[in-house]
Amino acid sequence: MKTVPAFAASALIIVLAGHAGIAAAAAPAMTSGNMLTDPSGMTLYTYDNDHDGKSACTGGCASNWPPFAASAGAKPEGDYTIVDRSDGKRQWAYKGKPLYSWSKDKKPGDKTGDGFKNVWHAAHP
Repeated sequence: MKTVPAFAASALIIVLAGHAGIAAAAAPAMTSGNMLTDPSGMTLYTYDNDHDGKSACTGGCASNWPPFAASAGAKPEGDYTIVDRSDGKRQWAYKGKPLYSWSKDKKPGDKTGDGFKNVWHAAHP
């Protein structure tokens, strides 16, 4: 029986970890609570200051409200579209509204950003 050298096993782990990132770019899933979530179950949000399918959340805003990233190969699916951000990255949108997570949510099901400053809302289908 052959053993795999440690460096080869490490390389395999890195490759598999890279594929895990692809799952994060899949279209959001609806939870039983009728909220949109990312594949990890974290609540997704919309921002009232976004207009015409464009994100107005950049810089520090995007640090607190990370855009729900779409991979380079991601394709629109039904009500899920992809918007191009001013920083050159791609972001998932639902019915034209860009989607974000909230840095203060710590576990799946948290929705502490819902209603924040009356402009952030949990995304619903």
